[in-house]
Amino acid sequence: MINRPKKDFNITAGDNNFTVKNVILDSEPEQFFRPTSFQEIIGREREKELLYTMIDSVKKQWQQGKNVALDHILFYGPAGVGKTTFAYVLAKELGVNIVVTTGPAISKPADLLGILTNLERGDILFIDEIHRLRHNLEELLYPALEDYRIDIVMGTGPSAQTVRVSLKPFTLVAATTRIGLLTSPLRDRFGVSIYLDFLSQDNIVSLLKTLVSRDSQIKKIEREAMQKIAERSRGVARIAVKFYKRLRDLAIQAGSDTITADLANKGFKLLGVDKLGLDVLERKLIKTVIKEFNGGPVSLRTLAGILNEDARTIEEVYEPYLIKIGFIQKTPRGRLITPKAFRYFGF
Repeated sequence: MINRPKKDFNITAGDNNFTVKNVILDSEPEQFFRPTSFQEIIGREREKELLYTMIDSVKKQWQQGKNVALDHILFYGPAGVGKTTFAYVLAKELGVNIVVTTGPAISKPADLLGILTNLERGDILFIDEIHRLRHNLEELLYPALEDYRIDIVMGTGPSAQTVRVSLKPFTLVAATTRIGLLTSPLRDRFGVSIYLDFLSQDNIVSLLKTLVSRDSQIKKIEREAMQKIAERSRGVARIAVKFYKRLRDLAIQAGSDTITADLANKGFKLLGVDKLGLDVLERKLIKTVIKEFNGGPVSLRTLAGILNEDARTIEEVYEPYLIKIGFIQKTPRGRLITPKAFRYFGF
Protein backbone atom coordinates (compact mmCIF):
# COMPACT_ATOMS: atom_id res chain seq x y z
CA MET A 1 0.00 0.00 0.00
CA ILE A 2 1.34 3.45 -0.92
CA ASN A 3 1.85 5.76 2.03
CA ARG A 4 0.52 8.85 0.31
CA PRO A 5 1.28 12.21 1.93
CA LYS A 6 -1.69 14.43 2.66
CA LYS A 7 -1.99 18.18 2.89
CA ASP A 8 -4.53 20.69 4.22
CA PHE A 9 -5.31 23.50 1.77
CA ASN A 10 -6.26 26.96 3.05
CA ILE A 11 -7.76 29.27 0.42
CA THR A 12 -9.43 32.65 0.23
CA ALA A 13 -12.12 33.75 -2.23
CA GLY A 14 -13.35 37.27 -1.69
CA ASP A 15 -14.14 37.65 2.00
CA ASN A 16 -14.56 33.92 2.48
CA ASN A 17 -11.99 31.46 3.80
CA PHE A 18 -12.01 27.72 3.18
CA THR A 19 -10.00 24.84 4.59
CA VAL A 20 -9.91 21.52 2.79
CA LYS A 21 -8.29 18.76 4.83
CA ASN A 22 -6.41 15.58 3.99
CA VAL A 23 -6.07 15.97 0.22
CA ILE A 24 -3.81 13.24 -1.12
CA LEU A 25 -0.68 14.68 -2.74
CA ASP A 26 1.71 12.47 -4.65
CA SER A 27 4.85 13.37 -6.52
CA GLU A 28 5.91 9.74 -7.01
CA PRO A 29 4.39 6.40 -5.99
CA GLU A 30 6.84 4.48 -3.80
CA GLN A 31 6.44 0.86 -4.84
CA PHE A 32 8.11 -1.40 -7.33
CA PHE A 33 4.84 -2.93 -8.51
CA ARG A 34 3.75 0.20 -10.38
CA PRO A 35 5.60 1.34 -13.54
CA THR A 36 7.37 4.69 -13.26
CA SER A 37 7.97 5.37 -16.95
CA PHE A 38 6.37 4.68 -20.32
CA GLN A 39 9.13 2.17 -21.07
CA GLU A 40 7.99 0.07 -18.12
CA ILE A 41 4.34 0.01 -19.22
CA ILE A 42 3.74 -3.26 -21.04
CA GLY A 43 2.11 -2.98 -24.47
CA ARG A 44 -0.06 0.08 -25.18
CA GLU A 45 2.32 1.22 -27.94
CA ARG A 46 -0.21 3.40 -29.77
CA GLU A 47 -1.37 5.06 -26.57
CA LYS A 48 2.20 5.70 -25.41
CA GLU A 49 3.19 7.24 -28.75
CA LEU A 50 0.22 9.61 -28.59
CA LEU A 51 1.05 10.68 -25.03
CA TYR A 52 4.76 11.04 -25.85
CA THR A 53 3.81 13.46 -28.63
CA MET A 54 1.64 15.54 -26.30
CA ILE A 55 4.33 15.63 -23.59
CA ASP A 56 7.09 16.64 -26.00
CA SER A 57 4.91 19.44 -27.36
CA VAL A 58 4.22 20.85 -23.89
CA LYS A 59 7.85 20.61 -22.79
CA LYS A 60 9.01 22.53 -25.88
CA GLN A 61 6.43 25.23 -25.18
CA TRP A 62 7.68 25.47 -21.60
CA GLN A 63 11.20 25.97 -22.92
CA GLN A 64 9.85 28.89 -24.95
CA GLY A 65 8.35 30.42 -21.81
CA LYS A 66 4.74 29.54 -22.63
CA ASN A 67 2.31 29.33 -19.72
CA VAL A 68 0.53 26.15 -20.86
CA ALA A 69 -0.35 22.71 -19.58
CA LEU A 70 -0.88 19.29 -21.09
CA ASP A 71 -4.35 18.94 -22.56
CA HIS A 72 -6.94 17.17 -20.40
CA ILE A 73 -7.02 13.38 -20.77
CA LEU A 74 -9.74 10.82 -20.11
CA PHE A 75 -8.86 7.14 -19.65
CA TYR A 76 -11.69 4.65 -19.81
CA GLY A 77 -12.02 0.90 -19.85
CA PRO A 78 -12.34 -2.09 -17.51
CA ALA A 79 -11.08 -1.92 -13.94
CA GLY A 80 -7.44 -2.74 -13.32
CA VAL A 81 -6.05 -2.21 -16.83
CA GLY A 82 -3.72 0.71 -16.00
CA LYS A 83 -5.68 3.96 -15.97
CA THR A 84 -4.24 5.10 -12.64
CA THR A 85 -0.77 3.95 -13.66
CA PHE A 86 -0.86 6.15 -16.75
CA ALA A 87 -1.77 9.16 -14.60
CA TYR A 88 1.24 8.61 -12.34
CA VAL A 89 3.58 8.05 -15.27
CA LEU A 90 2.35 11.22 -16.99
CA ALA A 91 3.26 13.22 -13.89
CA LYS A 92 6.66 11.51 -13.74
CA GLU A 93 7.42 12.15 -17.40
CA LEU A 94 6.37 15.81 -17.12
CA GLY A 95 8.22 16.32 -13.84
CA VAL A 96 5.16 17.72 -12.06
CA ASN A 97 3.12 16.89 -8.97
CA ILE A 98 -0.06 14.85 -9.06
CA VAL A 99 -3.01 15.34 -6.74
CA VAL A 100 -5.12 12.20 -6.45
CA THR A 101 -8.79 12.04 -5.57
CA THR A 102 -12.03 10.35 -6.64
CA GLY A 103 -15.38 11.61 -7.84
CA PRO A 104 -17.28 10.63 -4.67
CA ALA A 105 -14.59 12.13 -2.40
CA ILE A 106 -15.26 15.66 -3.69
CA SER A 107 -18.45 16.45 -1.80
CA LYS A 108 -18.77 20.25 -2.01
CA PRO A 109 -17.50 23.21 -4.08
CA ALA A 110 -14.99 24.17 -1.40
CA ASP A 111 -13.28 20.79 -1.80
CA LEU A 112 -12.82 21.29 -5.53
CA LEU A 113 -11.83 24.92 -5.15
CA GLY A 114 -9.24 24.05 -2.53
CA ILE A 115 -7.60 21.50 -4.77
CA LEU A 116 -7.62 23.59 -7.95
CA THR A 117 -6.26 26.81 -6.43
CA ASN A 118 -3.25 24.99 -5.00
CA LEU A 119 -2.15 23.43 -8.27
CA GLU A 120 1.02 24.81 -9.84
CA ARG A 121 1.50 25.29 -13.56
CA GLY A 122 1.43 21.96 -15.35
CA ASP A 123 0.38 19.93 -12.29
CA ILE A 124 -1.97 17.01 -12.76
CA LEU A 125 -5.27 16.55 -10.98
CA PHE A 126 -6.25 12.89 -11.21
CA ILE A 127 -9.92 12.13 -10.56
CA ASP A 128 -10.76 8.44 -10.49
CA GLU A 129 -14.37 7.34 -10.92
CA ILE A 130 -15.17 10.71 -12.44
CA HIS A 131 -18.57 9.39 -13.51
CA ARG A 132 -19.55 9.65 -9.83
CA LEU A 133 -18.73 13.36 -9.57
CA ARG A 134 -21.73 15.40 -8.43
CA HIS A 135 -23.49 17.31 -11.19
CA ASN A 136 -23.11 20.73 -9.53
CA LEU A 137 -19.36 20.14 -9.16
CA GLU A 138 -19.11 19.02 -12.77
CA GLU A 139 -20.59 22.33 -13.90
CA LEU A 140 -18.17 24.19 -11.62
CA LEU A 141 -15.35 22.34 -13.35
CA TYR A 142 -16.25 23.46 -16.88
CA PRO A 143 -14.68 26.96 -16.79
CA ALA A 144 -11.70 25.56 -14.89
CA LEU A 145 -10.99 23.16 -17.72
CA GLU A 146 -11.54 25.67 -20.53
CA ASP A 147 -10.37 29.01 -19.14
CA TYR A 148 -8.51 28.11 -15.92
CA ARG A 149 -10.93 30.01 -13.71
CA ILE A 150 -13.78 29.31 -11.33
CA ASP A 151 -16.77 31.58 -10.74
CA ILE A 152 -18.24 31.23 -7.25
CA VAL A 153 -21.50 32.77 -6.09
CA MET A 154 -21.18 34.11 -2.56
CA GLY A 155 -24.28 34.76 -0.49
CA THR A 156 -27.93 34.59 -1.52
CA GLY A 157 -30.61 36.94 -2.74
CA PRO A 158 -29.90 40.60 -3.56
CA SER A 159 -26.60 40.54 -1.68
CA ALA A 160 -25.18 37.64 -3.69
CA GLN A 161 -22.00 38.33 -5.61
CA THR A 162 -19.83 36.37 -7.98
CA VAL A 163 -16.16 35.94 -7.15
CA ARG A 164 -13.85 34.91 -9.99
CA VAL A 165 -10.86 32.81 -8.93
CA SER A 166 -8.03 32.49 -11.46
CA LEU A 167 -6.15 29.21 -11.73
CA LYS A 168 -2.74 28.25 -13.03
CA PRO A 169 -2.82 26.06 -16.16
CA PHE A 170 -3.24 22.45 -15.03
CA THR A 171 -4.16 19.09 -16.50
CA LEU A 172 -7.16 17.04 -15.49
CA VAL A 173 -6.53 13.34 -15.97
CA ALA A 174 -9.69 11.38 -15.30
CA ALA A 175 -10.53 7.69 -15.23
CA THR A 176 -13.80 5.83 -15.51
CA THR A 177 -15.05 2.33 -16.05
CA ARG A 178 -18.43 3.65 -17.21
CA ILE A 179 -17.90 6.30 -19.85
CA GLY A 180 -21.58 6.13 -20.80
CA LEU A 181 -22.44 7.82 -17.50
CA LEU A 182 -20.40 10.92 -18.35
CA THR A 183 -22.36 13.86 -19.73
CA SER A 184 -21.52 15.06 -23.22
CA PRO A 185 -20.36 18.52 -22.00
CA LEU A 186 -17.82 16.89 -19.70
CA ARG A 187 -16.59 14.36 -22.28
CA ASP A 188 -16.16 17.11 -24.86
CA ARG A 189 -13.80 19.06 -22.61
CA PHE A 190 -11.13 16.37 -22.72
CA GLY A 191 -8.54 16.87 -25.40
CA VAL A 192 -8.13 13.13 -25.85
CA SER A 193 -10.03 10.05 -24.69
CA ILE A 194 -8.04 6.82 -24.48
CA TYR A 195 -9.61 3.38 -24.20
CA LEU A 196 -7.49 0.81 -22.35
CA ASP A 197 -8.48 -2.76 -23.20
CA PHE A 198 -7.50 -6.04 -21.56
CA LEU A 199 -3.90 -7.21 -21.92
CA SER A 200 -2.92 -10.32 -23.83
CA GLN A 201 -1.40 -13.29 -21.99
CA ASP A 202 1.97 -12.45 -23.59
CA ASN A 203 1.68 -8.94 -22.15
CA ILE A 204 0.98 -10.40 -18.71
CA VAL A 205 4.07 -12.63 -18.98
CA SER A 206 6.17 -9.58 -19.90
CA LEU A 207 4.73 -7.74 -16.91
CA LEU A 208 5.72 -10.60 -14.59
CA LYS A 209 9.26 -10.59 -15.96
CA THR A 210 9.47 -6.87 -15.23
CA LEU A 211 8.25 -7.40 -11.66
CA VAL A 212 10.89 -10.05 -11.03
CA SER A 213 13.63 -7.82 -12.45
CA ARG A 214 12.72 -5.13 -9.90
CA ASP A 215 12.10 -7.45 -6.95
CA SER A 216 14.83 -7.71 -4.31
CA GLN A 217 13.27 -10.88 -2.82
CA ILE A 218 12.46 -12.92 -5.93
CA LYS A 219 15.21 -13.69 -8.44
CA LYS A 220 13.39 -16.09 -10.76
CA ILE A 221 9.93 -17.17 -11.81
CA GLU A 222 9.53 -20.31 -13.88
CA ARG A 223 7.97 -19.99 -17.31
CA GLU A 224 5.18 -22.42 -16.39
CA ALA A 225 4.41 -20.40 -13.27
CA MET A 226 4.17 -17.22 -15.34
CA GLN A 227 1.82 -18.96 -17.76
CA LYS A 228 -0.41 -20.10 -14.90
CA ILE A 229 -0.65 -16.54 -13.62
CA ALA A 230 -1.34 -15.17 -17.11
CA GLU A 231 -4.11 -17.69 -17.77
CA ARG A 232 -5.88 -16.70 -14.54
CA SER A 233 -5.40 -12.93 -14.72
CA ARG A 234 -8.26 -12.21 -17.16
CA GLY A 235 -6.05 -9.79 -19.09
CA VAL A 236 -6.01 -7.43 -16.09
CA ALA A 237 -2.64 -6.18 -14.85
CA ARG A 238 -3.97 -5.50 -11.35
CA ILE A 239 -5.05 -9.12 -10.96
CA ALA A 240 -1.71 -10.39 -12.27
CA VAL A 241 0.15 -8.24 -9.75
CA LYS A 242 -2.15 -9.44 -6.95
CA PHE A 243 -1.42 -13.08 -7.82
CA TYR A 244 2.31 -12.36 -8.06
CA LYS A 245 2.29 -10.83 -4.57
CA ARG A 246 0.60 -13.86 -3.04
CA LEU A 247 2.94 -16.33 -4.74
CA ARG A 248 5.83 -14.11 -3.69
CA ASP A 249 4.63 -14.41 -0.09
CA LEU A 250 4.66 -18.20 -0.35
CA ALA A 251 8.17 -18.22 -1.81
CA ILE A 252 9.51 -15.92 0.91
CA GLN A 253 7.79 -18.02 3.59
CA ALA A 254 9.52 -21.11 2.19
CA GLY A 255 12.89 -19.33 2.16
CA SER A 256 13.10 -19.44 -1.63
CA ASP A 257 13.88 -16.76 -4.20
CA THR A 258 12.08 -18.65 -6.99
CA ILE A 259 8.41 -18.93 -7.88
CA THR A 260 7.98 -22.43 -9.28
CA ALA A 261 5.05 -24.05 -11.06
CA ASP A 262 4.40 -26.26 -8.01
CA LEU A 263 4.35 -23.20 -5.76
CA ALA A 264 1.93 -21.52 -8.17
CA ASN A 265 -0.39 -24.54 -8.00
CA LYS A 266 -0.30 -24.40 -4.21
CA GLY A 267 -0.96 -20.67 -4.20
CA PHE A 268 -3.96 -20.82 -6.50
CA LYS A 269 -5.41 -23.67 -4.46
CA LEU A 270 -5.14 -21.51 -1.33
CA LEU A 271 -6.72 -18.58 -3.18
CA GLY A 272 -9.56 -20.75 -4.46
CA VAL A 273 -8.85 -19.77 -8.09
CA ASP A 274 -9.23 -22.32 -10.87
CA LYS A 275 -7.44 -22.54 -14.21
CA LEU A 276 -9.76 -19.98 -15.84
CA GLY A 277 -9.33 -17.53 -13.00
CA LEU A 278 -12.80 -18.19 -11.55
CA ASP A 279 -13.06 -17.69 -7.81
CA VAL A 280 -15.27 -19.48 -5.29
CA LEU A 281 -18.31 -17.24 -5.66
CA GLU A 282 -18.20 -17.23 -9.46
CA ARG A 283 -18.13 -21.01 -9.53
CA LYS A 284 -20.94 -21.09 -6.97
CA LEU A 285 -22.99 -18.73 -9.14
CA ILE A 286 -22.70 -20.95 -12.21
CA LYS A 287 -23.31 -24.19 -10.32
CA THR A 288 -26.33 -22.77 -8.49
CA VAL A 289 -28.06 -21.77 -11.72
CA ILE A 290 -27.28 -25.16 -13.25
CA LYS A 291 -28.41 -27.23 -10.28
CA GLU A 292 -31.36 -25.20 -9.01
CA PHE A 293 -32.71 -23.80 -12.28
CA ASN A 294 -31.45 -26.28 -14.85
CA GLY A 295 -29.26 -23.58 -16.37
CA GLY A 296 -31.83 -20.81 -16.27
CA PRO A 297 -33.03 -18.35 -17.19
CA VAL A 298 -33.11 -16.86 -13.70
CA SER A 299 -33.60 -13.24 -12.68
CA LEU A 300 -30.79 -11.21 -11.17
CA ARG A 301 -32.85 -10.52 -8.05
CA THR A 302 -33.49 -14.23 -7.47
CA LEU A 303 -29.83 -15.02 -8.01
CA ALA A 304 -28.76 -12.32 -5.55
CA GLY A 305 -31.09 -13.70 -2.92
CA ILE A 306 -29.84 -17.27 -3.31
CA LEU A 307 -26.18 -16.25 -3.19
CA ASN A 308 -26.78 -13.72 -0.39
CA GLU A 309 -24.94 -11.14 -2.49
CA ASP A 310 -25.83 -7.64 -3.64
CA ALA A 311 -27.40 -7.63 -7.12
CA ARG A 312 -25.23 -4.73 -8.26
CA THR A 313 -22.09 -6.58 -7.14
CA ILE A 314 -23.11 -9.62 -9.17
CA GLU A 315 -23.88 -7.50 -12.23
CA GLU A 316 -20.80 -5.27 -12.12
CA VAL A 317 -18.12 -7.48 -10.53
CA TYR A 318 -18.83 -11.12 -11.33
CA GLU A 319 -20.93 -11.23 -14.49
CA PRO A 320 -18.70 -9.28 -16.92
CA TYR A 321 -15.96 -11.91 -16.93
CA LEU A 322 -18.44 -14.80 -17.05
CA ILE A 323 -20.08 -13.17 -20.06
CA LYS A 324 -16.69 -12.48 -21.64
CA ILE A 325 -15.65 -16.16 -21.48
CA GLY A 326 -19.06 -17.28 -22.73
CA PHE A 327 -20.40 -18.90 -19.56
CA ILE A 328 -23.45 -16.67 -19.10
CA GLN A 329 -25.89 -15.01 -21.47
CA LYS A 330 -28.19 -12.15 -20.55
CA THR A 331 -31.69 -12.66 -21.95
CA PRO A 332 -34.97 -10.74 -21.49
CA ARG A 333 -36.09 -13.49 -19.12
CA GLY A 334 -32.91 -13.52 -17.02
CA ARG A 335 -29.45 -15.12 -16.83
CA LEU A 336 -28.86 -18.25 -18.88
CA ILE A 337 -25.93 -20.63 -18.46
CA THR A 338 -24.34 -21.64 -21.78
CA PRO A 339 -23.47 -25.19 -22.96
CA LYS A 340 -19.81 -24.19 -22.69
CA ALA A 341 -20.20 -23.68 -18.93
CA PHE A 342 -22.10 -26.98 -18.59
CA ARG A 343 -19.16 -28.80 -20.21
CA TYR A 344 -16.54 -27.00 -18.13
CA PHE A 345 -18.22 -27.96 -14.85
CA GLY A 346 -18.95 -31.52 -15.99
CA PHE A 347 -22.74 -31.38 -16.19
